[in-house]
Amino acid sequence: MEIKHHFSLKEHNTFGIAALAKAYTAPSSLQQLKEALGYYYNQDVFLLGGGSNMLLLNDIEKPVIHVLLKGITITETKGDLVLIQVMAGEDWHEFVLYCMDNNLAGVENLSLIPGNVGTSPIQNIGAYGVELKDTFYSCDVIDLKTLEEKTLSLADCEFGYRDSIFKNEALGKYVITSVTFKLQNLNKNNDYQFKTSYGAIKEELHRLQGDFTIQKISQAVIHIRESKLPDPKKIGNSGSFFKNPVIERTQYENLIKTHPDMPFYKVDEGHVKIPAGWLIDQSGFKGKRFGDAGVHDKQALVLVNYGSATGKEILEVAQHVQKAVYHRYGIRIDTEVNLIDE
Repeated sequence: MEIKHHFSLKEHNTFGIAALAKAYTAPSSLQQLKEALGYYYNQDVFLLGGGSNMLLLNDIEKPVIHVLLKGITITETKGDLVLIQVMAGEDWHEFVLYCMDNNLAGVENLSLIPGNVGTSPIQNIGAYGVELKDTFYSCDVIDLKTLEEKTLSLADCEFGYRDSIFKNEALGKYVITSVTFKLQNLNKNNDYQFKTSYGAIKEELHRLQGDFTIQKISQAVIHIRESKLPDPKKIGNSGSFFKNPVIERTQYENLIKTHPDMPFYKVDEGHVKIPAGWLIDQSGFKGKRFGDAGVHDKQALVLVNYGSATGKEILEVAQHVQKAVYHRYGIRIDTEVNLIDE
């Protein structure tokens, strides 16, 4: 097991924050991961995946274990259903492309989401009307205290909007080693229901023309995301920084008296979801820069690092945005990105 000390994490977080790890190791197999967990047994460790949904506020004073387990395996086929196990270190978008190449449906709307598969259940990642939980079957984990391996079901994970048991009762309890998905094999299913009603997908599909396919939906999502979201390889960011707030319908009805153009999505009879990007844009922050930290000029949901911003400087921008939105609309917008202060 190779351990590196005072290791820079700048290339391992999509914000490009120049934080250091006290110690760093990167297991690429289950055996190596168990060895690392055993070596640091009874110590607090920091588990690193794709580095895509976090903001580092300080150096990491714990040992960092960077989970890089690879492999995609079809474990069961039953009629038009396929169970596919994906190891935690696989890149999420590469997994989606694998599904497109093999005509496996269910994750096409989740194209181009940054990060690794192993961290996707933590956030219950979602986009364009689809969430990870919609195709999730189970995940394999290792208990960090007992080093016991176990499998968690869909019900065990208690998924919610950008939420799961891994952010609550099981916070810091497990490392996810693989995720198994239940997908539709379109070579054996002609009745698959495409998810095309959310956001700009319909418009983009119309532009692309032709029959609906999962490949075309994936292409549409990729085009939409690329037109709005900056590439982390070119400018540091973590995608959407804030969650879309859910408010009571009565509050929304009061707000549209003074803000009649406020968009919304129905959640249930008593609640609606308001696009946080719209709230931030209307509050005057879209494209604003504060030193090397700022709000992206094409998508106000995205905070960016223009070069050498620290995590704390980006957090200050986020807090400034939150206060302004609350002052203007009385709506609290919560961070989607995990704030890491280790």
